[in-house]
Parts: sequence; structure tokens; C-alpha cells
Amino acid sequence: MPPKKDTVESQNNELFTQILTTMEGQFASIRQDLTSSKETTSQMEQKYEALRQSTEATQTQIGGRLEQLEVMLAKFMQVNNHKSPPLISTVPPIPQHGASTSLSNGPHNNLGSAGKMPPHTPKRNLGPIFLDHESDPPYSNYKCPIPKLDFPTINGSDVVTWEEDCEFYFEVHQTPEMYKTRLATTHFSGDAREWYRGFKMDNPHPPWPILVAELKASFFGTQNDNPLEEFRKVIHVGKIDDYIKNFQKVRTRLMSTTKMKDTSFYLLAFISGLREEIKHTVEMCEPSCLNQAYKFAKQAELSLEGQDKRNKLMLRPMLNNSPNLRFMRLPETGDRKPLPLLPAPPTLGNTSTEIVPKMSFEQMRKLGLCYWCGEKYFQGHKCQKKRLNLMEGSELEEEMQCDDSLTEETIHCTEVEEPQFEHADISMCSPHGAAGSKTLKFKGFVQQLPILALIDSGSTNSFIHPSIVQLNNITTVPSPPMLVNTASGSQLLSELKCQPITFSLQGHQFEGAFRVLEVQGYDVILGMDWIAKVGLVVIDCVKGLVQLKQGDNTISLQVQGEVAEVKLCDGEVCISTEQKKGSDIIFAQLFVTQLGQVDTTISFSSQLTKLAPELQQVVAAYSTVFTDPTTLPPIRSTDHQIPLLHDTVPINIRPYRFSHFQKLEIEKIVEELLQTGYIRPSTSPFASPILLVKKKDQSWRLCVDYRKLNDLTIKNKFPIPIIDDLLDELHGAKYFSKIDLKSGYHQIRMCESDIHKTAFRTHMGHYEFTVMPFGLTNAPATFQALMNTIFQPHLRKFILVFFDDILVYSKTLADHVQHLSVTLQLLLDNRLFAKLSKCDIGTQKVEYLGHFITAEGVSTDPSKVEAMTSWPTPQNIRQLRGFLGLTGYYRKFVKNYGMMSRPLTDL
Repeated sequence: MPPKKDTVESQNNELFTQILTTMEGQFASIRQDLTSSKETTSQMEQKYEALRQSTEATQTQIGGRLEQLEVMLAKFMQVNNHKSPPLISTVPPIPQHGASTSLSNGPHNNLGSAGKMPPHTPKRNLGPIFLDHESDPPYSNYKCPIPKLDFPTINGSDVVTWEEDCEFYFEVHQTPEMYKTRLATTHFSGDAREWYRGFKMDNPHPPWPILVAELKASFFGTQNDNPLEEFRKVIHVGKIDDYIKNFQKVRTRLMSTTKMKDTSFYLLAFISGLREEIKHTVEMCEPSCLNQAYKFAKQAELSLEGQDKRNKLMLRPMLNNSPNLRFMRLPETGDRKPLPLLPAPPTLGNTSTEIVPKMSFEQMRKLGLCYWCGEKYFQGHKCQKKRLNLMEGSELEEEMQCDDSLTEETIHCTEVEEPQFEHADISMCSPHGAAGSKTLKFKGFVQQLPILALIDSGSTNSFIHPSIVQLNNITTVPSPPMLVNTASGSQLLSELKCQPITFSLQGHQFEGAFRVLEVQGYDVILGMDWIAKVGLVVIDCVKGLVQLKQGDNTISLQVQGEVAEVKLCDGEVCISTEQKKGSDIIFAQLFVTQLGQVDTTISFSSQLTKLAPELQQVVAAYSTVFTDPTTLPPIRSTDHQIPLLHDTVPINIRPYRFSHFQKLEIEKIVEELLQTGYIRPSTSPFASPILLVKKKDQSWRLCVDYRKLNDLTIKNKFPIPIIDDLLDELHGAKYFSKIDLKSGYHQIRMCESDIHKTAFRTHMGHYEFTVMPFGLTNAPATFQALMNTIFQPHLRKFILVFFDDILVYSKTLADHVQHLSVTLQLLLDNRLFAKLSKCDIGTQKVEYLGHFITAEGVSTDPSKVEAMTSWPTPQNIRQLRGFLGLTGYYRKFVKNYGMMSRPLTDL
């Protein structure tokens, strides 16, 4: 049955009513939101208006200040004749609040273009000018940028200079008085800091003047307590520039201490301190200030120097033309005037004694008289009377140098007898032992004594050394004294001569008469008297041959060419001698002297005879250990490596300079190393310089300066044995054998990857080591590690190892034979070689690590004790440290060594 019509309509009405009610509620909510939005918009408009008004007021204020600044700047520029640019530019006005700013057109409207904030006006950079608008006149507070100054420090010396520097710092930085003490004391150091620590206990916050006064009282010193006394002692000694510098320094100190600033006082003080000859000149110029006085004094000094040079030129001919006369210095007069330049007197003949009239040079100059003859002087004047101008008489004819200050009144001239001395000359090579490649030196014999002879054409006579005469008991007889003039300007005296003696040169017999003279470097000097007797002498400089005529035979002598070392001649003597001759010094020559080489080779069999029979068999059985290695060392796990720091660049240092004979030695050593295979040519980017170091046997060792490489190497901290610990292990031992390895470092190979790092440079080329060289920082650790590895089972039982020094010790001879066999077998198995001449086998007293070891115990080395007792008194800290290091080596032998040396270590 369908529903009734009324029921349907009733339901629709109810539904429509509900919808209307809901919509009315929503519209009411929307109206409420609109009302709230309008209120918010109104508040925003009010805030914007307030912000606009505040911005406008600020802009007005800034504009007024800029106008005032422009006026002030215009005045400043007008005073300095400059045209001032305008500072104030047109500022856009702030838009007024209008309709365009209204926000009532909708709840989501943004600000319009007319409602935007005005553009930001950038600030102007006015430079380092600071203004105080309340000051009068403008710019009175103008400030420059303050430079950065370091505050002066003090350690207790020169308090006055430090105070001046502090005051200058305070003035520049405008430091308040209350901060001066605190700022100054923070920069104390050394003695000053220690002093202030005690001072502030009684004065926690001392004012600046009191701090300075106390500091001066403690550190000023008595010599500077009275600056006026110090100023009074300043006088002109030496160069005028040094005097001016010293005067200004003391004057500044006096002015800062006494506030005495009288210019005339300092001017008079400066002039009064000058030397007499300069002071009078400055006084005549009447300077008005110190700067003028400085200028006049310097000019006066230059004038005097020129005058002295002219006087020397005048006096030089008198000295050179009278070799047998000695100059007599006459008493000085007060006035020293320059002498007119006169012609040199002619060659002197024999004259009788005369006396120049007693008249000063100044009087003779005024009268126009000649200084030499007293007659009227005119241009081209020549003295008619021959006369002597100097006096000289010496038993040994020593050349005397005259005083350049000859300006005296009277010259007495007297004939002088020549002393009865024979004269001889000798070349520069002879007295100084020069033995270069251009000297004719030969080996020979006088009787059975070997000699080194020199054929010297620059020597007028032949000479023999006194030691040769004494050793051969050669008879000598007195002879008239002979003065031997050397080319270096010195003189030697010979008073003995020997009868003709026979000597040999390279197997050829000769005869000669010699005078006894002590010369360096040679035993016999064969001079022109011997050469004249020989007759024809032919010298082949290319082949180094000297051919002598002896009767009908021609004898050839080969010039000796042994290695020589450089020996410098006395340059001062040589130069002064050449200057006296009027020569020009163009170059200097290096003279060399012969090195005597001692043959230290001892046969193997002769050394075995010194040993006990049991030990002879052991050493003979292991004779291979004492031979020279013929191949490179074997590759081992302990081959030397050179680990470098990260990002290390190759080391490349320019080589050092060497003399000619050192280059020869380098070539010889390099050739030997190449033959043994210890080095090889290199193309490595590494390059270290080389050095030559002398061994104990006077031979040379080539070392490489690896200091730069060592600085970049990671250090190996392998433990090195302590000598005292090693010596403690020797208790009870009676038999000892010390084995010294031959070139120990070269018996270890370099790791193949590190060979290029050992490269070194010589004048011959570029090389690198295949074995471990001397001078590497980790080389001792590598060597000690190898020794410990080889002898590990026997260490501290009967073997001690300290690098390449191996010590075998035993209580009985039988044990020692067994222990020595074990040691030599280990060396043989590991292909290590020893030098028999440096070994001590089966002894009961051995020198090891600077000590003497016997069955009774360990004692000191007498040579080292003598070195300590003869050590010179240390004069500085470095020398003192060296002395303490030497004596500390034997400190265990000295009771209470630490207490005894404490006063020295405290220094």
C-alpha cells in the first residue's frame, strides 16, 4: 500500500528545515570570521602607520646630521684649498599613508606598490676620521690609524733603553697610568722576571714610576748610575763616525735622565771631545748646531786622511833608496803641517857628516827654502849637495819601518859602516816546505838516512837540516854568520857549515858543501852553488825529468809526485813584502807540503808468530776471515732500509768544493769502490754531498753528508748496548780476543728499493751505494741488529758485541781457544771479514771501548786521562760541556763525581 501524500510532504519539510538550520549556522560562522579579519586588518594598518612615522622621523634626523657634516667638511676643505664634494644626495620621500595602503578590499590583500617600505640608503664610509660634535674647533680630535707595535721586553739589561721604549709605547697607545705596570710586568723575562716575583710580594701593585726606579736600582749597574759621568768620558778615538754614534747615544740617555736640553752645552761637549787636529778645524768653522759640527768633523777627517797619504808618498823614496840606513824618529812638535811635494833626491854617494840648519819646516816653507839642502827652492830645483836623508844601522840588517809622522825640525846624517855579514837568498818554496807539482824534489840518502831534497834555483847556497847533521854525526865548523833572505820577507841565520859530504839521489852519487839551516819540509836544499858545479841542467817539465851532467855521463832524475796537502803561506808577510817592492798584488798562490806515508802493512805470518801455539792453529784455520772480501755481502733479512716521512721530496744538495789533491784522493777512492762493487753509477733524483775524513792511520775515508736525508728518515729505535753493562759481564775473565771487522758498514747490503736514496755527487759523476754507507742515521741500529742476530746464542756468555768491536773473553786458555773457534766460525758462516792488524788475539790485557781490561778488572785509558788533565780551562759554556762530557766518561772511577762536578753543571 503506497504511503500517504501528507506523510511524504511532512518528511520533506523536516529535511529542508534541517538544511536551512545548518546553512544559517555556517553563514553565522563566516560572518564572525569576516568581522575578526577586519579587526586584524585594522590593527595592521595602525602598526604600519606608526612604523612609517618613526622611519620619517629617523630620516629627518639623519638628514640634519649629514647637512651639518657637509658644512663642517666644506670649511675644512676651504682651509686646505680643496673643493668639497656634496655628501647629501637626494633622498626619496617616504610615501604618505593613502587609499592605496588600505587593506579593507579583502582579507587576503597584499601591500600595494605605494605601500612598500622605502629603499635602504647605504651608509657612507668616512675613512678613519672620528668627530666629536661638542669639541671646538672642528677636527680637533682627528686620529690616525695606530700602527702595530710590539711591547718591549727586558731580561735585566739596559733598563734605560727599555724605559724609553715603554714610554713611547704608552704615548702612542694612550695607555692609562693604572695599566702601565701590569702591561710592562707581563713582558718581563729572565732575571727581570725572577726579580719581579720577589718584588711583588712586598709591593703587589706598584705604580709605574716606583717600578722603574726599583728596576734601575737593581739592574742599572754602577757604571751607568751617573749618566753625566758617562757623557764626560766620551772622547774621539778611532773613526769620527764611531765617535758621533757613541756621542748621540750617551747624549740621548743624559737628556732622558736629567732633562738637560741645552743645545750649546752638547755642541761644546762634542767639539771638546774631538782629537786635537780635528777639533781646531771644527772650531774655526764655528758650527751653530750639532749637525753642522758633525759635518765639519767628517770633512776634517777626510782632509787629514788625504794629507797622510801625501806624506807617505813623500817619505817612501827616502826609505827605498837607503837600504843600509835606519830612520831616526825625532821628537814631535805641536803643529803638524802638510809638506809640499818635492822631487825625490838623486842616488847618494859618500858624503861627510853635515847638519841641516835648525829650522822648522814651516819656517823653511815661508822662506821658500828646500827641505833637503836648505837652498832656495824653485820649480825644477835639484839639490847641489849630495847628502844622506836617513840613518839605519843594524847588526842583522833588519828592515825597519818608519813612522809616517815625520814633520820634525832637525835631521842628522852620519855615515854608517855596513855590518860584516854574508848574505844569501832562498825562494819561497824552501823555507815553507812547498812541495807542489812544479817543485824539483827527489828522494835520496845521506849515509843510511833517507832524505827529501829540493833543487832550488832560487837559493844562492845549499843547505842541510840540523837534524840530518845530528843523526849522521856530520862534523860542522863555525863560519861567518850568514843572513838568508827568504822570498816571504823573513830572515834566517846560518852560523855553521859542514865539509863536503856525499849523498845520493835515486841511486846516483853526488857531493856537495852545505850550510846548516833549519828549513821546513826538506832535508837538503841544493842551491845555485851546487847547480853551478854540476854544469848543464836540463828540465823536462812535461815528463817531470831533470837531466844532470856528471862527467861524460848524463843522469836523469824523476821528480817525486806524491800526494800533497795544501798549506797556506803567510799572506800578510807576502803582501807586505811585495808592497815594499812597489809590486801590484794580483793573485794569491797556494803552496803545498809533502805528506809522509808510513807503510803499516804487516805480513800474516809475522803476526801469527806473536800468538800462542794453540791460538796460531785456530787463526790459521780461519785465515779466510782475515782476507779482503772479493764479492758483495750476501742478501740478509737485516739489509739496511731508509724509510722516509710521508710526501718527502728527493734530497738534492750541491757538492762541496775540494782542493786539487783532495780531488785526486776522491778519484782514487771512487775507483776502488767501483772495482769492489760497493758503489755504482746512478741516475737517482737524490744527491748528497761528500766529505773526506782522515782515519787514525792518516789515510782518507770518503763519507757522504746525509744530514738532510737523515732529517727526513723515520728513526730506528733498536737498543744500543750500554758500555758499563758490557764491562760488568767481564768479571773473572783472564784471556781476551778483540776482533775488529774490516769496514764493518760495507759488509751489510742496502735494500734494493732504497739504493737510489744513497746517491752522492762528485766532480767525476753521480754514484749510489750498494752497501750500507757511513753517515746514515739508522746505520748503527742496523749493524747492531745484525751482530745480535748472529751471536745471539753466545752473547753475555763469552762474546760481547758493540757495533763492529767483538770481544771474546774466557777464564782459561783452553776455553778461550774453543770460544775463539766458535766466534770465527760464525763470522765465516755469515761472510763477515776482520782486519788482523787491528785485532788482539789471546791477550791478558786488551783495550776495549776506551778502557783497559785485565784479569784484575777494568781501568782507565792513560791517554784519555792525560787528555783530561791537559784539557785547557773552559772559557765558555760550550767548552765546559765538552770538558764535562770527557770527564763523565770515567765518572764511575771517581768517587762522588756528581757532587764534585755539581758547581760546573750548575753553570
